Amino acid sequence: MTKKALEIVIASPRGFCAGVDRAIEIVEVALQKYGAPVYVRHEIVHNRYVVDNLKEKGAIFVEELDEVPDNVPVVFSAHGVPKSVPAKAEMRGLNYLDATCPLVSKVHRQAERQVEAGRHIIFVGHEGHPEVIGTFGQVPEGDMTLVETVEDVANLKVKDEDCLAYLTQTTLSVDDTAEIITALQKRFPKIVGPKAEDICYATSNRQAAVKAIASDAQAMFVIGAPNSSNSLRLVEVAEREGTPSMLIQRAHDIDFRWLDQVSTLGLTAGASAPEELVREVIDALAERFEVTERKVRTVDEKIVFKLPRGLETNAA
Repeated sequence: MTKKALEIVIASPRGFCAGVDRAIEIVEVALQKYGAPVYVRHEIVHNRYVVDNLKEKGAIFVEELDEVPDNVPVVFSAHGVPKSVPAKAEMRGLNYLDATCPLVSKVHRQAERQVEAGRHIIFVGHEGHPEVIGTFGQVPEGDMTLVETVEDVANLKVKDEDCLAYLTQTTLSVDDTAEIITALQKRFPKIVGPKAEDICYATSNRQAAVKAIASDAQAMFVIGAPNSSNSLRLVEVAEREGTPSMLIQRAHDIDFRWLDQVSTLGLTAGASAPEELVREVIDALAERFEVTERKVRTVDEKIVFKLPRGLETNAA
């Protein structure tokens, strides 16, 4: 039986960003330096495949520091943590390694500076996301207010409209965030924002790459976890371009019935999804279809983040 032809249009850049690469490397180098086990507070990045691989190497994932025994290393996830977490680790004398993405750490520093300047911060983000929890934990309670939508902006109540600043989560929709910031600036003309947008380069680049291929594709697969903010945004971007899109974690999530009328499929991966999963999905499609691949590159990414002091020599 002749296989049906399927062209796969592959977005580039896709998959791992510099912050994710760094966070995973921190755990791997810590395992080499200290030996197993190395404890990790929360998922190091939002990807089950990555977490399971690190577990096999000797990482133990926990939700809170209370679950970490004395005298073992503990790594904080790439999403960042409230200040209370390293403070508690220091009180216990734990050897901790902070894998917070440097671009998230930059937002943390911005938050501290705005509060020191006496401004109340309006933070654009998704309630309950680890990055949001970590950023709120950088400043005293009550000094930051979360907004998720333009409607939230309209309903905001603030003490001093002339003394406000805004910051954003790094993994948001570029288009949605621009709308919310416009609404904030319209309602509060004196509000202060960062010199450069907080949405990280990788999030912006992956969304732009999806836009570039969406018009060529009848459907789109986004490889990523359901709790991965940047992956969910890629699905939304494709949908807004008029391309039906589905989030999948692994090849076994593919619903082949969904491809019955599809001859051109777009494919990308969120910033915490490794390239192995992209190849796994393509291989699974090749078992059913006569696959041809076409890559569309919109930008080259060359950013690399250094490891924390103390681990660099081991990584060399």
